[in-house]
Amino acid sequence: MDLAAIDLNLFLVLDAVLTEGSATAAARRLHVTQSAVSNALARLREVVGDPLVVRRGRGLVPTPVALQLAPRVAAGLHELRAALARDRAFDPATTTRRFTIALTDNQEVSDLPRIVARFEQRLPAAALQVVTVERLVTSDGLAAGLVDVALAPAAVTGPGLHQAPLYTEEGVLVVRRDNRKVGRRLDRAAFEATPYVDVQILGEAGHGHRVARDTLARAGLRRRVVLTVPHFMAAAVAVSRTDWITGLPRRFAAEVSRHLPLRTIAGPLPSMRFDMALQWHDRTDADPGAQYLRALILAAIGDAGARRKKS
Repeated sequence: MDLAAIDLNLFLVLDAVLTEGSATAAARRLHVTQSAVSNALARLREVVGDPLVVRRGRGLVPTPVALQLAPRVAAGLHELRAALARDRAFDPATTTRRFTIALTDNQEVSDLPRIVARFEQRLPAAALQVVTVERLVTSDGLAAGLVDVALAPAAVTGPGLHQAPLYTEEGVLVVRRDNRKVGRRLDRAAFEATPYVDVQILGEAGHGHRVARDTLARAGLRRRVVLTVPHFMAAAVAVSRTDWITGLPRRFAAEVSRHLPLRTIAGPLPSMRFDMALQWHDRTDADPGAQYLRALILAAIGDAGARRKKS
């Protein structure tokens, strides 16, 4: 395919449509008319030989071909923008840049409120997008330039990744507050007999799931798993309405216990601990805006940790 014969602006339109999910929103983002967006999509469909997006309800969903193109188009546009902006000073007070952070759902509850409070103050004209860890992994978001930073276990590393320490996360067992079948502690027999809700954020391959599985195996313990969910909040809600138990990060458990009838209990093993880190890629390591965002996140979470120690 001869790129010289293609209007590369068409890929700007495709990126906007795939990001926003509608031609109308894409038009607002690009400051053009909706008909201009529709015309650009029609031209690109002829070039690619694929519909690219199809209508569902009031929005547009990508075809498999568009899903393959999306991360490469986004990465290419990111690289071009970074090259053009490399020598420009970053002004947090005026930048309209959209930053992207990958979080698990428990971090959305425990860490995100502190981050957005500082973000609002320091980056008043910017935008912050949160994506799931699933999306981070499937798109290779840090390396592809789709994600600026991620909060992840420090033990998870990879080519080109940088990290800064954040905090140590501790796992706790929780039950419904008025669960009369479970007291303050579960011995080995009771732990193995009590129905368990397992959280698998990334399925069997997830770091936390593997650590828990291996720790229990070394201790000769089994779990009676009756429900498997991809999010900690789903586990918390399920346990709040049953006589089941689950494992949650301690900081998340403390937050949701203010809204759900949950309490923590002791188990037959010491609590599992995970060192957490802020992670980013070589791709954004030297970028002034990304550097500012990383410092902001480290300060926001560091201040929260200092307040917890004082209390």
